[in-house]
Order: sequence, then C-alpha cells, then structure tokens
Amino acid sequence: QVQLLESGGGLVQPGGSLKLSCAASGRAFNGLTMAWFRQSPGKDRREFVSAVKRMNYGTSYADSWKGRATISRDSAKSTVYLQMSSLKPEDTAVYYCAASNRGLITSALGRDQEYEYWGQGTQVTVSS
Repeated sequence: QVQLLESGGGLVQPGGSLKLSCAASGRAFNGLTMAWFRQSPGKDRREFVSAVKRMNYGTSYADSWKGRATISRDSAKSTVYLQMSSLKPEDTAVYYCAASNRGLITSALGRDQEYEYWGQGTQVTVSS
C-alpha cells in the first residue's frame, strides 16, 4: 500500500507560480511511477498534467503544460514535485498526486486508470 500526501496548493494571481509537493510512503519510492492530475470545477474526470517514470527514467507533460510545468522527484525525501508557472485562471482545480507500482510506458503515463494510488488532492486557485 502507498500513501500519498499533497501540499503546496493555494491562491495565486494569474501569471504567478506555485510548487506542489507529494510525499509518498509505504513502498520503495524509486520503484513508483509518479504523476499529477487535476480536476477542474464542473468536470467529472481528472485531467493529466505530468508524470515521471520510476528511477527517474523520463518525464511526460500534457501539451497545455509544456513550458509551464516541471516535474521532479527526490528519492531521499520520497517526494515528487510539480513546479508550475505562468498560471492562468483556467488552471484552477484540485490537483492530485498519483502513483503506480508498475513501470508504465510513455504512452500510458497520461491515463488515470493506470495508477493504483491517489492522494486527497490540493486546491489551486488562480485569481486576481
């Protein structure tokens, strides 16, 4: 079993930056594929933001986040980070951390059904 705890959400002005953190426990962190998804108000499904493969073998970003987000992982802290910049009001959402015990191929990283474990989410609000 893997437990995930997100932090770092909050209120930020348009054009601002925010860094989310997700601390993982319960399994060897290096063996986990880690990802961030979000669920916007009024939408009934989660949307892929970014993922990083186990052992830091590679990363993936949704098109709308390329150039605006950087995902990273710190094995010593068993934590994955999402640095977001140039935030827009439409980025307002609950951001979820997800983990998979499997080494997902690149084409599978953006599918929420591939991840067995989910955090409770952290609210990000972009507003002036």
